[in-house]
Amino acid sequence: MKRLVVVADNSLIVEAIAIGLRKSGEFSVVGHVNGLSASARTVLGASPDVVLVDDMAQSPRVVDLIKEIKAEQGSVAVIVLTLAMDPEWLDDVFDAGAVGAISKATHPLALTTLVRETTDGHILHVHEPFSRTRSSRNHAVAVEGVSLTPRELEVLQLVASGASNGEIAQTLWVTEQTVKFHLSNLYRKLEVGNRTEASHYAHVNGVVGTALQPADVS
Repeated sequence: MKRLVVVADNSLIVEAIAIGLRKSGEFSVVGHVNGLSASARTVLGASPDVVLVDDMAQSPRVVDLIKEIKAEQGSVAVIVLTLAMDPEWLDDVFDAGAVGAISKATHPLALTTLVRETTDGHILHVHEPFSRTRSSRNHAVAVEGVSLTPRELEVLQLVASGASNGEIAQTLWVTEQTVKFHLSNLYRKLEVGNRTEASHYAHVNGVVGTALQPADVS
């Protein structure tokens, strides 16, 4: 069982993480350090194998702390929990020594799998540097004046094809909770109330089978 320390300034986040990890039986949460006052010494005092760090609204302190931890104990795997996968922020996080970044939208029960696979080196996502991302392409997709991410468009196309949440999750290799998260964003952006209305929107606007096209956000 791997030893894990959570660094966060919100006790609710810590509790949700602990519940998910405890049920898996794969990780032992051996400590919680307040991110606002954390130091490498306090984090490493519990001899963790893994350190899960909340981004704390992408505080610069998080990047500094990761650097300190890696300088003191390079073998410790540091993973960041973040709400927004901002390219510029991720540049700093990975440069500091983090081995992965996981969305806070991830269901607590799915978190264990992602942490395990990341620390075991089974998940590799090549992060595209911010400068290249900004200059070469934009991740938004234009659908009749509505800006959707490529993933949201994929979900919309699958909904329009009649796929259930479970089928969408299986197709995209994500959890059903993640599918629900994307659907919630879709409903808000498309100003619809349910999947039937979203499906109707997709068919009316020719989204079904449409290839991804970069949105013009200039």
